[in-house]
Amino acid sequence: MKRLPIFIAIAVAIAILAATTAASAQSDLRPRGAILVQRHCAGCHAVRRTGQSPNPAAPAFRDLNMRYHIDDLAEALAEGILTGHPAMPEFKFPPRDVKAVLAYLKSIQTLQQASDPHEPEPVNP
Repeated sequence: MKRLPIFIAIAVAIAILAATTAASAQSDLRPRGAILVQRHCAGCHAVRRTGQSPNPAAPAFRDLNMRYHIDDLAEALAEGILTGHPAMPEFKFPPRDVKAVLAYLKSIQTLQQASDPHEPEPVNP
């Protein structure tokens, strides 16, 4: 019976280490994401927590979660972002860069999260 508390302590330590490592990996990606969006997107979009987009029609990246769930942008980033206007070039990022861009975008969001499109709409009685 003395082994059970030790086993529990080890399991808790592993869980804490895994959570810390995941959070650290996410934060390590943010600087790369910042560089990528600055390089590829800042010509038209505001890519920081403050400032106006150089192109008034281009949404500020800090407000993207008002339109989308940030994680839902992964496929578009990996396969090519296509928009309805010809001025925006198509971008395709490798998986590591997709993770970096998403990590950065999540870190700068300032407004309330958009509703989850995967959840059913609430029913009004």
